[in-house]
Amino acid sequence: MPWERCLAEQAVFDWNHVPGLIAGVDEAGRGPLAGPVVAAAVILDPARPIAGLADSKALTAARREVLFAQIQAQALCFCIAQANREEIDRLNILQATLLAMQRAVQGLTTTPARVLVDGNRLPVLAIPSEAIVKGDAKVAAISAASILAKVTRDRWCAQLHSRFPQYGFERHKGYGTAEHLAALAEHGACAEHRRSFAPVARVLEGR
Repeated sequence: MPWERCLAEQAVFDWNHVPGLIAGVDEAGRGPLAGPVVAAAVILDPARPIAGLADSKALTAARREVLFAQIQAQALCFCIAQANREEIDRLNILQATLLAMQRAVQGLTTTPARVLVDGNRLPVLAIPSEAIVKGDAKVAAISAASILAKVTRDRWCAQLHSRFPQYGFERHKGYGTAEHLAALAEHGACAEHRRSFAPVARVLEGR
């Protein structure tokens, strides 16, 4: 079967049984109004399977924390990388996301045979790669990457909350909730708010 499949074929193909070492890649933090976008790349150990891997958004925070530790302990290798707020504002969120993914793959200590990336866009890589729509629900290695990225970014938000408690980052994780938008209107933008995102730009213009 050729690698260039249409989306319908992707839906039925079992990507977990592709020959050779597979690195799964996913990100967290494209939509929020503040902070970095975080990407992770994971090569799972076929001899040490991890039960319960799923799209990080479908798991409770407590379950993500358990799996986060388990993935780090049992994966053949992994790398967590990011593109910071300044890079997001300079490049745009899509290009910054692809940059973070590229950094995560380049940081792996083992070179995989193929890289499978969640979504429909690929970073520039020297390794054969494939974009898998909804891959975090189809490929165990991508599920693992989504968990590493999500937990890392959520922890970052908790740290940011300790610096700027008036915004409520620990609760909304930087997304544009009513609480967050009200705090932006009242307090203005902090150093980690993404200046290129419309709600933040409007606040800055108003001030």
